[in-house]
Amino acid sequence: MNTIYKPKGAAAEYGDYAVNIYTGCPHRCYYCFAPQVLHRDREAFHSCVEPRKGIVEELRRKLEREKITGKLVHLCFTCDPYPTGCDTTTTREVIQTLKEFGNHVQILTKGSGICDFDLLDGGDWYGVTISCGRPMEDAAEPGAVSLESRLYDLEEAKRRGINTWVSFEPVLDPEAVLACIYGCAYFIDKVKVGKLNYHPSDIDWGQFGRNAEMMCRELGLDYYIKDSLRAEMDKP
Repeated sequence: MNTIYKPKGAAAEYGDYAVNIYTGCPHRCYYCFAPQVLHRDREAFHSCVEPRKGIVEELRRKLEREKITGKLVHLCFTCDPYPTGCDTTTTREVIQTLKEFGNHVQILTKGSGICDFDLLDGGDWYGVTISCGRPMEDAAEPGAVSLESRLYDLEEAKRRGINTWVSFEPVLDPEAVLACIYGCAYFIDKVKVGKLNYHPSDIDWGQFGRNAEMMCRELGLDYYIKDSLRAEMDKP
């Protein structure tokens, strides 16, 4: 079992290591890439969500064997660390194990991780994905918690001294995303912005990217433009 690994390619932008905790995700985002990457039937991926067998024990063995310490570990790429409606005790155990070995975690979720905020500190990052506003949100991410709930958790994390970030990727509604950046900048430490890939779109990505970058600069936000969006911005 490859419990903890070094991300490659575009994924390497996120952290030193990564852990994928669950076998699937109930959020049913229409743009989800995980079933294709994992060669899983899409319906099975969204309906069968459970912790990977023996993940905590194998994670501990690998941390000990490879002496992985002092690293930032991303949770997660091919699943959500807080799948809505599921028991997330395993996520808590994974975080505890990683931190026991001197590592920090970078969480990215469309669920709610507030239950584990007591484990996090100023070296950890709590992040949420935001792609659009309502009503598009309900159709595009029908199983995820609401945008309001995600932002509440993010603000609470900031209040507790946890680093906060937002992944605005894939962007489905540029105006809603820009409004969110502007309205929530006071409790966000970092943003990452990326375009919608592998799906048709009539969005002017170059203009959107320039608008997002200008807004982040004006607000003094730490930001990162994903490579595919930057390429659109650089076109003449």
